[in-house]
Amino acid sequence: MEKVEQLKKKIGERENLLVAFSGGVDSGLLLKVAYEVLGKKVLAVTIASELFPKRELEEAESFLNHTDIPHKIVQFYPLRNDDIVRNPYDRCYYCKRDFAKLLNEIAIEEGITTIAEGITVSDIDEYRPGIAASREEGLWHPLVEVGITKQEVRQIAKEIGVPFWDKPPSPCLATRIEYGERITRERLKMIEEAEAFLKSMGCRQFRVRLHRGGIARIEIDNLAVFFDNNVLEAVSKRLKTLGFHYVTLDLEGYRSGSMDMGKPLTGRNF
Repeated sequence: MEKVEQLKKKIGERENLLVAFSGGVDSGLLLKVAYEVLGKKVLAVTIASELFPKRELEEAESFLNHTDIPHKIVQFYPLRNDDIVRNPYDRCYYCKRDFAKLLNEIAIEEGITTIAEGITVSDIDEYRPGIAASREEGLWHPLVEVGITKQEVRQIAKEIGVPFWDKPPSPCLATRIEYGERITRERLKMIEEAEAFLKSMGCRQFRVRLHRGGIARIEIDNLAVFFDNNVLEAVSKRLKTLGFHYVTLDLEGYRSGSMDMGKPLTGRNF
């Protein structure tokens, strides 16, 4: 737990703290430790946006409502920015920049001097153009400073009692759409409902990716779920009623960031 003590020490050096809380394990760990150190000087901010499934917001809100942590739910409208809607390879840069600006506005209103988010060392090693934007806007990444990885986050979260320590990652719905295909509310809704259907069938770690031509590419960690003609028929029928033209199963299974494979290098490839 040496890294946890280092994290507490660094947080304790701050006057107050706004934590961007998505409802995921990374930001959940950061928020819990921050509240233990700073108490009511911490403000958790969660965004409500069409880019995130409603169930994620509901789960984050439910957790916060069962704690004494001061928190706010704020509306975020990324689809008003055409740089995001166009869905270029560095889409996340523009989205995170707008999100960070919103957090800065809230921090100013609340008199908070530091904004932190749950970026880990593991995130630095992946294609995350949004990290550059958050740094440019002055966001603090304390988990990176103390060298905490994704794997360590779950271990530490379990040890200190974060109730959703084993929750599967759930990045924004835009990551499911092939680069170059415009991001629309209709497409985001299709993906959200498709994944909600798979979740209702007991699937745990999976993605429904949307490709050009209305192709749904399902990635799942347990391919055996689909070794049943009744399941195949039910999934295909449901997804086609949602608007997908073709429903396919990726034989390589679930892979985080699979949409980034084959992307060209850009100036924000960090």
